[in-house]
Amino acid sequence: MPGVAVVGGSLGGLTAALLLRDIGCDVTVYERSRETLQARGAGIAVLPETLRYPVERLGVPVGRITSSTEWIRFLDRGGSVRHAQRHRYRFSSWNTIYGTLLGAFGAERYLLGRDMTSFATDGAGDVRVRFADDDEVRAELLVCADGIGSVARAALLPEVGARYAGYVAWRGTVPERELDGPAFEVLHDALTYQVLPGSHVLVYPIPGPDGAVGVGDRLINMVWYRNVAEPDLPALLTDRDGQPRPVSLPPGSVRDELVGEFRSSAAALLAPPIAEVAARIGQPFVQAVFDIGVPRMVFGRACLLGDAAFAVRPHAAAGTAKAAEDGWVLAAELEAAGGDVPQALAAWEAAQLALGSRLLERNREIGDSSQFTGTFRPGDPRLIFGLHGPGR
Repeated sequence: MPGVAVVGGSLGGLTAALLLRDIGCDVTVYERSRETLQARGAGIAVLPETLRYPVERLGVPVGRITSSTEWIRFLDRGGSVRHAQRHRYRFSSWNTIYGTLLGAFGAERYLLGRDMTSFATDGAGDVRVRFADDDEVRAELLVCADGIGSVARAALLPEVGARYAGYVAWRGTVPERELDGPAFEVLHDALTYQVLPGSHVLVYPIPGPDGAVGVGDRLINMVWYRNVAEPDLPALLTDRDGQPRPVSLPPGSVRDELVGEFRSSAAALLAPPIAEVAARIGQPFVQAVFDIGVPRMVFGRACLLGDAAFAVRPHAAAGTAKAAEDGWVLAAELEAAGGDVPQALAAWEAAQLALGSRLLERNREIGDSSQFTGTFRPGDPRLIFGLHGPGR
């Protein structure tokens, strides 16, 4: 099996690295951050594809790394239940899944501070990968899992850029035990929505900072999608030190006046249980929502995986699932091809391009229905999370 360099050590890169190592590849992960990654988003809804490696390969009980809810509820402005349906979802935190995968891969071949600057195929067919410190490595397969700001995608497909969706996600968490009785009763066992004109918000429980999943020991995660005109986005994404950020403002960096506006708007517009969560979030943060889709994912012996290829809006809860699925299919095709990299990549690209394109379009439709067209409706079956389609 080939020697593999995986550039990018987040969830998609780690999943691919583990799967490729499992079939006999010699795998090294190169992560540009100088420290172990932390707090990439507060909470995530986890689909079966995201959990597949921890559960199937590591034998981790699903209940150890996820919280679960039994209901989907939509509240009106006054806090009354507008719509309810039984449906089980599982939720986790980015840190919980990342820690599980990194613990399985190990630190020896997970190299920090390795910022890829370029790569090229040499005469022997290997990929030469160069880093900012002028170090160079060779691999028979390069997996570029370097995220929404992918250096690889920018070099390979300079015409493909991130398209701003027209809105941002205000996010944050609150310890579940801090909620008062009425708010706790409404929120602790459900994925809870509120639909507003040109906006929607959702709230759900995720594991606590120490991974605790017991009721009362978890965090309540909030995501509020709010429209921001593109000319106003740079000002919103300027941090409290006056530095512009391209995609997001992490916790603690949002300017005080913006936090104040967030809290006052929440008090005026949100149902009381959700408004209580907004009021208790210590450090709300902001992520701009973008679309990215590529016409190709394979370039010789290099490929784009996860958000490096398709960065999709979060409304199907399938971003991490898509990245994981890319890794599962890549390993399966490489094993079926007996380690023949070009043959495996050709088969892999066809399937993953189709999946990514369908997912990108589906998320666009859901997001636009809430933020712009006003057709986002409680109980709409297309809102059920899933990678391959609603509920699938």
